[in-house]
Amino acid sequence: MSENWVKVYTTSDAFAAEVLKQGLTEAGIPAVTINRQLSAYNIGEINVLVNKIDFDKAIEYIVENEIE
Repeated sequence: MSENWVKVYTTSDAFAAEVLKQGLTEAGIPAVTINRQLSAYNIGEINVLVNKIDFDKAIEYIVENEIE
């Protein structure tokens, strides 16, 4: 992963991470998820990342949509 990608959200809920990624993408903000959970136990975190240049737009999207 390039150093141009930054984390904007962390969760342990795979569904929530995917919904956020899709929402960001539909808003014109390319996003990816990185799942760092142990698959057998769902222990760990899932990170949503965006390009550095889209960081402010992504945070604004998260705040406007009241994503916690």
